[in-house]
Amino acid sequence: MLRAFVMLGLLAAGAARADDPARGERLARQYCGACHAIGRADASPRADAPAFRDLHRRYPVEHLAESLAEGIATGHPDMPEIAFPAEDVSALIAWLRTLER
Repeated sequence: MLRAFVMLGLLAAGAARADDPARGERLARQYCGACHAIGRADASPRADAPAFRDLHRRYPVEHLAESLAEGIATGHPDMPEIAFPAEDVSALIAWLRTLER
């Protein structure tokens, strides 16, 4: 019985982390920060890379989920095509939502 409770606790902890905005921010810094502005006021290292804080003005950030999972394909030759696992997509979307405030 104790083992079942431990497993349920571990599953709940994993689910709580899936949409953790702090984790999403760390992922954005790691994979996107070399080109895109990650913070609330910084400039993008690449002038042609949009600041993440402005994405919600272009479209609902939830619409990025599929592209993040499959790999964002753009016309920009230097943009890597990274496909994130579902739990990373959830964390990234949760973090992007915090930038809307």
